[in-house]
Amino acid sequence: MRHWRHWRHWRQRALIPYLFLLPFLLLFSFFILVPLLYALWTSFFIERLIGGTTFVGLQNYQEVLHDGNFWEGVRNVLLLLFTQVPLMLGLALGLALLLDSQIVRFKTIFRLGYFLPYAIPSVIGALLWGYLYSAHIGPFAQLAELLHWPPPPFLTAAGLLPSIANILTWQWTGYNMVILYAALQAIPPELYDAARVDGASGWEIARHIKIPLIAPAIVLTVVFSIIGTLQLFNEPQIMTAIVPNLIQDHYTPNLYAYNLAFTNQQYNYAAAVSFVLGAVVFVFSYVFMLVTYRRGQR
Repeated sequence: MRHWRHWRHWRQRALIPYLFLLPFLLLFSFFILVPLLYALWTSFFIERLIGGTTFVGLQNYQEVLHDGNFWEGVRNVLLLLFTQVPLMLGLALGLALLLDSQIVRFKTIFRLGYFLPYAIPSVIGALLWGYLYSAHIGPFAQLAELLHWPPPPFLTAAGLLPSIANILTWQWTGYNMVILYAALQAIPPELYDAARVDGASGWEIARHIKIPLIAPAIVLTVVFSIIGTLQLFNEPQIMTAIVPNLIQDHYTPNLYAYNLAFTNQQYNYAAAVSFVLGAVVFVFSYVFMLVTYRRGQR
C-alpha cells in the first residue's frame, strides 16, 4: 500500500508539468511539427504529367545539390552574412556600451529611438527604403539631380546588395542592442567600482570587463543573425516589384523556394530546397558554436 501511494504521488508530480505544457505542445505539433513532417514526406516525391505522383527517394535532394540557382542564392546571403552582420553587431555593441556608460543622458529616449525600426514590420520598412532608393521619386535622386550629381547607385547591379544590407542594419541593430544592453545591466556594478579604484579607464572597463562578461549574449545575437540572414526573404521579395530586372527568382534561397512552390507549382522540389537550406543554416550555426566553444575552452 505504501509503495502504491508513493507511485501515485510520483506519477502526479511527473504528469502535472506536462499538463501545463500540453497546450503549447499541441499548438507546436499542429502548426510546426506536422507541416515539417508533411513537407519532408512531400520532398521524396515528384509530380509527372504521365504517372502522377511518383516516389523518387533522394532524387530531389541530389538535384538541389547540383542546382546553380540555389547556390547562387546561398552565395548572396553569405555575402550579407560576412559583411552586413559584423557591421550590424558592431553598431549594436557600440550603442549598448554607450547607453550603459555614464556619459549619456536621456537613455530611455535614445534606447527607444534605436529600437523603433525593429517595431516597424519588415515589409513596411522595405517599402519605405524602396521609396528612398527610387531613382525617379526618391529624395536622394531628387537631391542629386538638383545638385547636378551622378544618380545614386542604390538600385543598380552593384549597389543592390549593399542597399539590402543597409535595410537589414537599420532594422535589426536596435533589436540586438537591446539584448546586449540587457546583458550589460546584469553585470554587478561593484566590478566597475573596483576597476576604477585600480585606475582603469572607461574604454579599459568596456574591453576587459563588459565585453567578456556579455560574451554569451554576443554569441546569441550572432546565432540569431546567421539564421535570419540565411533565411532572408521579405526585403528581396519586396524589391522584386521595384527592380524586377535585378532580382531574379533565386536571389535568395528562401525566395527561390517560394517561387518554385507558388509560381512554378513545383511543391516537391521546393520542399527539398527548403530542407537543404535548413541543413546549410544548421551547419553554419553549428560551426560558429563549435569555434566559439573551443575558443572559450582555451
